[in-house]
Amino acid sequence: VQLQASGGGLVQPGGSLRLSCAASGSIFSINALGWYRQAPGKQRELVAQITSNGRTNYIDSVKGRFTISRDNAKNTVYLQMSSLKPEDTAVYLCNAVEWGIPNINYWGQGTQVTVSS
Repeated sequence: VQLQASGGGLVQPGGSLRLSCAASGSIFSINALGWYRQAPGKQRELVAQITSNGRTNYIDSVKGRFTISRDNAKNTVYLQMSSLKPEDTAVYLCNAVEWGIPNINYWGQGTQVTVSS
């Protein structure tokens, strides 16, 4: 599975950005797609995830501001980010996971999101 992410950038507080991640390869085995982020000096955290049947979950700090969605025809997952805050600044990484023992994770390249005035 290969993941190609795009859409990061610099935005002012309160602004919006949309991240995209296109999946290719053996995607039939993927159970969920999601976005993680990692800020300097902090642990990587799961921001949002969407399963193959459309179920979503979000980290509490982004609920009501971020929306994850997927276009199955394009094998693409999106993260619409609104009301961005400086604390959202991080490298965002696209993730695909095959659930199992253990889980198998695939990663796209990171895309920088910087929220600053």
